[in-house]
Amino acid sequence: MVRTLLVRGLLLGLLAGLVAGVFAFAVGEPRIDDAIALEEKAAAAHEHGAAAEPESATHGHESGTSEQGSGTQGKESGTHEHGEEVSRGTQKAGLFLATGLYGLAVGGVFALAFAALRGRVGPRSDAALALAAAGTAFAAVIVVPFLKYPANPPAVGDPETINTRTLLYLAMIGVGLLSTAIAVTTARGVPGGPWARRPAAVLAFVVPVAVASLLLPAVDEVPDGFPATLLWQFRITSLGTQLVFWASFGTLFGWFCDRAARAPAPA
Repeated sequence: MVRTLLVRGLLLGLLAGLVAGVFAFAVGEPRIDDAIALEEKAAAAHEHGAAAEPESATHGHESGTSEQGSGTQGKESGTHEHGEEVSRGTQKAGLFLATGLYGLAVGGVFALAFAALRGRVGPRSDAALALAAAGTAFAAVIVVPFLKYPANPPAVGDPETINTRTLLYLAMIGVGLLSTAIAVTTARGVPGGPWARRPAAVLAFVVPVAVASLLLPAVDEVPDGFPATLLWQFRITSLGTQLVFWASFGTLFGWFCDRAARAPAPA
């Protein structure tokens, strides 16, 4: 049974990853193109301003350095042509590979967790359990870190702080998973019906998340003048891509599990 669930999780995770890739390609890639265009425009303006000072200082030697400048310009143009290691077209094509691999990994882990929870925690129906588990995973692994450290487009962020930002993001994922475990344990230990257990579980989940959000340092590296609309469009699209993945995966996984459970046993 575990092997069947694992194979199902891998295949459906791959499918859901490709669906999320279509959403990211159609909605998210235009936002990335706009952010890259802004970054290139700012870099070009900076280079133009830096080149203006040497030009005025060496104006008297124009005739003597024209050939050398021409040669340097040729080298710069050649460097510019080969400076970009991966083209945008390749990146866009690789998006589906990335989301597909992401779906494979998540689908396999989810299937193993589902096998451990089945019949022990949550709804008895496979479809309801799959949706509940997918929704919980989305809240713990995606929403919790997003609220503290939302995604930023390529033009936002200091490359020197990427390791620190990655560790902080992973710390918030750990907080989300730990809060989920605390919430489940609390719900199982509270006497009474669902109307008593559910509020206790929500409170047990929210309190650790709120405390961690207050204690962990904030990260604000958005440059002055960056369009706020573009920033939030990118962030909402990033969150929407994850929502599409988890919604489609939870629905498909639950439907196939429920269909398999209803199928008559072979004679």
